[in-house]
Amino acid sequence: MTSDSQPDNVAPPADDGFVSNILTPGSSLNPVFLYIVDGVLASLMTILLALLVLSRGSIHFVFLILITGCLWASVKWFVAELQNAPAEETSPNEDTVSSEKLKSANGKLKDE
Repeated sequence: MTSDSQPDNVAPPADDGFVSNILTPGSSLNPVFLYIVDGVLASLMTILLALLVLSRGSIHFVFLILITGCLWASVKWFVAELQNAPAEETSPNEDTVSSEKLKSANGKLKDE
């Protein structure tokens, strides 16, 4: 083992990059992530509107614009619901107790 390699039992250092941040729970409320989602959906809407004009009013682009608008509205609604939802705080002991209760309940059901 060289001095710059890590032992197998040590986790690699945490990367605070954007991709790793997206994959963590609760990252959908990160303002940077929300701005990026808004930017992507606005870009898609702009492209679809331009294609609608260039195609002289193709019904396909009308429906694609409608679908994009519904997607954007549903993302906004979901984020608003997440922000309004109360945060659930559980201690590690409560999780253990809950899993033990669940195991015992499953055992009782199997016995019956």
